[in-house]
Amino acid sequence: MAEEVKQKEPLFSPKNRKLITNPLNKDNPITVQVLGICSALAVTAKLEPAVVMSISVVAVLAAANVVISLLRNTIAPRIRIIVQLVVIAALVILVDQVLKAFAYEVSKQLSVFVGLIITNCIIMGRLEAFAMGNKPWPAFLDGIGNAAGYAWILIVVAFFRELLGSGTIWGYPLVELTGIYGIGYKNNGLMILPPMALITVGIIIWVQRSRNRDLIEENK
Repeated sequence: MAEEVKQKEPLFSPKNRKLITNPLNKDNPITVQVLGICSALAVTAKLEPAVVMSISVVAVLAAANVVISLLRNTIAPRIRIIVQLVVIAALVILVDQVLKAFAYEVSKQLSVFVGLIITNCIIMGRLEAFAMGNKPWPAFLDGIGNAAGYAWILIVVAFFRELLGSGTIWGYPLVELTGIYGIGYKNNGLMILPPMALITVGIIIWVQRSRNRDLIEENK
């Protein structure tokens, strides 16, 4: 009898697609898992550094997930955290050097926060919870999905904080061009303070949970 040939799972099977789509909504690392809040507070006063930080996290998490997945069967359990930290640190140093070479001004704005990607709970969590137990392709998709879920929250928060706090978007004086200042409108300086980032994230959580009632049921 001829041996049965196993059919390979499609690269973008429904299961694999969920690795990307779920973190964007009902498994979002910031609004549902409450991870990565520190950077959501620290780098979202302006849109540009928030976008750069988002891209950096996407690159680091996707690459780290793949590397750890490739090494998962050779890493002794007692040193797995050390190996994960070494991989993340190497990737973060690489990203930091690229930013200094090609986006120096933004790199200065981000300051130490790029280096703190090493301790980002989202990255360590995905390496430990997913990359250590899955093949490279699903690990890559999981990294992209969770980083994208983190990124869109940062970008939305930064958009509203910069618009309402400084009257600009990406440094462009958008509010001034509308003429609203002429009728007495003033920028809300509170928006560029860290507490308003937390309040903005809270509003996003409220909107998300009001549209996804199953999230409320799961947390009861």
